[in-house]
Order: sequence, then structure tokens, then C-alpha cells
Amino acid sequence: MRRTDDGAGTGGTGSRALAALGLSAFVVGTAEFAVVGVLDRMAGSLNVSAATAGLLVTAYALGVCLGGPLLAAATLRVPRRRLLCAALGVYAGANVVASLPVAFAAVLAARTVAGAAHGLFVGVACAAAAGLVPAERKGRAVAVVFCGIAVANLLGVPVATFAGHSLPWQYVFMAIALLACLALLLVRAVIPTVAPEGGRPLGAQLRHVVRMPVLILLATAVLLFGGQFVLFTQLSGYLQETVGVQGGAVGLYLLVFGAAGAAGTVVGGYLADRAAAATVIVAAVVLAGVLAALQLLGARPVAVGVAVAVWGFAGFGFAPALQLRTIRRAGAGGGDLAATLGASAGNAGIAAGAAAASGLTAAYGFSVLPLVAAAVCLLTLPLTCLPRPVRDAGPERVQPSREHTRPDGAERVASLTRAP
Repeated sequence: MRRTDDGAGTGGTGSRALAALGLSAFVVGTAEFAVVGVLDRMAGSLNVSAATAGLLVTAYALGVCLGGPLLAAATLRVPRRRLLCAALGVYAGANVVASLPVAFAAVLAARTVAGAAHGLFVGVACAAAAGLVPAERKGRAVAVVFCGIAVANLLGVPVATFAGHSLPWQYVFMAIALLACLALLLVRAVIPTVAPEGGRPLGAQLRHVVRMPVLILLATAVLLFGGQFVLFTQLSGYLQETVGVQGGAVGLYLLVFGAAGAAGTVVGGYLADRAAAATVIVAAVVLAGVLAALQLLGARPVAVGVAVAVWGFAGFGFAPALQLRTIRRAGAGGGDLAATLGASAGNAGIAAGAAAASGLTAAYGFSVLPLVAAAVCLLTLPLTCLPRPVRDAGPERVQPSREHTRPDGAERVASLTRAP
């Protein structure tokens, strides 16, 4: 078994480690949105209104956006395996608290802590996955983490919703806590002991992260996720009011979206290894186009279904490439912190898109949402097409690796158009 310079194996151990990270991401992803399916039951038993119960979703998102980076900053010197186990342990504990007969405020606090652990776990898992494989396979490794989250939305959330309506909703959180404990044991058993890249203090890592190339990628994540959630947040209402889809058929569209998203994540991982920059650019164009097309399709259920599938494929497909580029741009000096900020930027976009969707729907109705969503995604093109101002930071600048002898998508395009 060959070992990389950080001690991670790339043979059978690497494959088992990636599988453990993907399964753990599935557990974390299931808990994120499972609460939506049982929100009405939680509101009743916690003696709060449905609107107040919705704060459980907001608290989780804020935990990811703010708590994840703060925890990452506080644990920069902690080895990754230990940090992954700690994040899963905190996650399990937070879900246990949510399952207990406590007041709404305690459940709200537990969801905030769970969100922070989620943000920390996803960021560290992406960085760890990239460190387990050679340079030419890093995109596919990062895609394993995102695929776990995508499959959670496809399978885990519906199962949790069904269980929450067949059994007391507290059982859902208890089951997630148990799965998180099992994931912790699996991670501890198969993830190699790897020190965090660079092992540098917070100030040094921030100097690598607070650079224009990294900030541009984080802004791209906010806009691409935010644009999608302008429509996705109100997709059920849009399908019913504008397309004329009723009843259980709405769930079929969501299933199509989730299945396409899972496939897009896998394909996006392969594309990230070949042309990461071009993958993000193409995905942004496709998203803007398909969301704008939904504005024109109107009451054509089959055509809308096809558009939703393309949307799901592209909407999940760009994520591995964008996360991989963020880690690379920060380099060894800030890759771990940048990975967590990448996950936070996506969730910040989700929160902003959801808030915008509520305001737009109240003011103008559902019909304007696709066009606004397309416009927001289109705003990323000036960012994604900017020329690369500096090389990625990190030890690769001193010791070139295979990763840097292969130009990314933007450099390939530039080389074709450059004058001889």
C-alpha cells in the first residue's frame, strides 16, 4: 500500500476510509433536513406554533455557517481522525438532547450545536478525503463526502419522515444519534492518524484563506447555492400553483431531483479531477439556463420534470469541484480551515436563498422565483471566469506534484486561446 506524504494510505485502507467518510456524511445529512418532515408533530408536542418550530431549521443553518468555522479555528492543531470522531460524538449528543422531553429552547440549542458539529465534520471530512488519495483522484474523493449528503436527501430524509409519522418523532433523533455513534466507531477504526496540514496557528491559516482567489470561490458558493434555494425552498408551492402538480406527485419531482443530484455528485467528482474550474463554469451556465427555462415551461409537467432532473444533476455536480478548488487555493497552510468555510458558504447561500424566497413569494407569488434564481446563478459567471491571479498556496509551489503539472479547466482554455 503506497502512503502519501501525510501518512494516508491510498490502497485498501484509503478505500475503506473514504467509505467511512461517505457513510458518516450520510448520517449527518439525514439529520439536517429530517426535521422538516416532522416539524408539525414537533410543534404540537413542544407547545409552539409551526412558525416558531421553523426556527429549528434556522438554528441548524446558523450552527453550520457560524459554529463550523469557529470550531475549525479552535481545533486547527487537532489531528483529523480525532477531530472527526469528536464532531460525530458532539453530533450524537446533540441529537440525544433533542430526543429528550425537554423545553423548546433546549431543542433549539441542541439543533444549533448539531449544526456546528455538521459544519466542522463536512469541512474536515473533505480535507481528509482529499488527503487520502493521489492528486489525480482528489475530486472523486471529495465527491464521496458530498455523495453521502446527496443520498441522505434521496433516501435518509424520506425514511426519517415516514418513521417520524409512524412513531414518536423523538425516535428519529435517537436513531440518528445511534447511527452517529456507529459512524464514530467506524471512523476511529479505519481513518489513518493524520495531523492537520501545516499545523499552523489561526493567524497563519487566515492569511492563506483571506486571499482574493479563496474569497471569490466562497462568494461563488454563496451565489450558486443561494440562487438554487430561491426556488427550491418554495418548489412544492411552485409545482402546485404554477405547474398544476398535485398531491403525491410533488414528492415524485423531489425524488427525481434527489436521484439526479446523487448522479451529478458522482460525475462531478470525476470532472473535478480533470477540469475543476471548467466544471464550475459549465454548471453555473447550465443552472442559469435550466432555471430560466422553468420560467417559460409553465404547466408542462413532463418538461418541468426533465428540467428538474437537469437542475438536480448540475446543482450537485459542481459541489466537489468548487470545494476542491477552495482547498487548493488555500494550500497546505489554510486548506483545513478553507474546507470548513466552503461548507459554511454553501449553507449561508441556502439561508439567504430561503429568506429571499419567502419575501418574493409574499410580494409577487411563485411565478417569479425561477427567473430570480437564474439571475442569481448567472451572477457567478464574472467570478468564475476571472483570470487566475496567483498560483495555489502550499508546498506544491516548492515541490511540484502531479496535481500542478495538469492544468485545470480555466488554464486549459487560456492555453488554447493564448497567442503563440
